[in-house]
Amino acid sequence: MRGKERAALRAEAHHLTPLLHVGQAGITESLVAALDQALTARELVKFQIVKNAPLDIRSAAGQLAARLGAEVVQVIGRTATLYRHNPDLTRAEDGTPPWRER
Repeated sequence: MRGKERAALRAEAHHLTPLLHVGQAGITESLVAALDQALTARELVKFQIVKNAPLDIRSAAGQLAARLGAEVVQVIGRTATLYRHNPDLTRAEDGTPPWRER
């Protein structure tokens, strides 16, 4: 992903709320499945790690991106954003991205 594309996705992700929270159990199969479904439906997903999680946010974002075939868009504090393009996703007629509220 080029720098301009990443910057545009960062700008879009600013307004998103985290959909998933990584808890004390760390990265579980159910978390990976939920994140996979969210990426399939929305393409751009923000998630958060709780304070007492046994993981570092950068390593968790990298592990999840590698497992799901996604790219890490940004990591800020305990929040990370992942992006995975879905060519099968139906787009709005006006070109609105699936993660943007209509």
